[in-house]
Amino acid sequence: MSLVNQREEFLFIYDVTNANPNGNPLDENKPRIDEESGLNIVTDVRLKRTIRDYLFNYMGYNGGNGRDIFVRQIESKSGKGLQDGKARVGNFDNDKDAILRTCIDVRLFGGVLPMKNDSFRFTGPVQLKMGRSLHRVALNHIQGTGAFASKEGKDQNTFREEYILPYSLICFYGVVNENAAKHTGLAWGDVETMFEAMWEGTKNLISRSKMGHMPRLLLRVRHRAANFFIGDLDHRVSLDKDKQDEALRKIDEVKIDLSKLQAALDQHRDKVESASLKLDDRAGVVGWTR
Repeated sequence: MSLVNQREEFLFIYDVTNANPNGNPLDENKPRIDEESGLNIVTDVRLKRTIRDYLFNYMGYNGGNGRDIFVRQIESKSGKGLQDGKARVGNFDNDKDAILRTCIDVRLFGGVLPMKNDSFRFTGPVQLKMGRSLHRVALNHIQGTGAFASKEGKDQNTFREEYILPYSLICFYGVVNENAAKHTGLAWGDVETMFEAMWEGTKNLISRSKMGHMPRLLLRVRHRAANFFIGDLDHRVSLDKDKQDEALRKIDEVKIDLSKLQAALDQHRDKVESASLKLDDRAGVVGWTR
């Protein structure tokens, strides 16, 4: 596979219905909401976990055939708890080159490798900003009864409570940096694999707390000019809608407005090699002419 030698920017937009996109464990596991703007925030770590889980569970990056995920939970050899970073590195005989060859997530996202006699830090070629919703969101507090009694012999069941968002359309912006790719050995095939895992992994978040995720849009912009990128593509996207933000409940109620992004691409057409758009069949866009 050929190594990444050009810069890419990308937007990934997905929505969440009646679920918690990314709970904050320090705040009752509530969805993360910026108090000032009312926007839903999702960490880059959450999206990376989605990608890693899909690679591991569905695409064969599970330790066989020389393909693996470095950041994953493995039971320690003692059987007491999970491996730490040093133990994980030890699985590869403290060989950083073997880790880079084997572990696609290190090639993509970088990482710190605490070797036996030294440590190596790799800056990830793929960098993601925190995701944010394209509209203000409503927070719902749900209470219910559990399946079992509160205590042996008691008649009353336990109570449960959770926080969900009725709807959130979330936008992530990222950059694939060709300079950092030289250090991790990132290939174009790895990038294609990442985007497949990003799209399909989001669709396959089907646990109880995550059911209701759907990928809607993936935009990739590849640049021909060295070290050039437009930047902040997520701030060039808005929604065309008739309803109030907090009243939105499904993708059919909005159009994704890409007109400002299109204008930026037109302005820099001499530096842009290609721009490709993947859309879910229920998602609509306006302002896109490519």
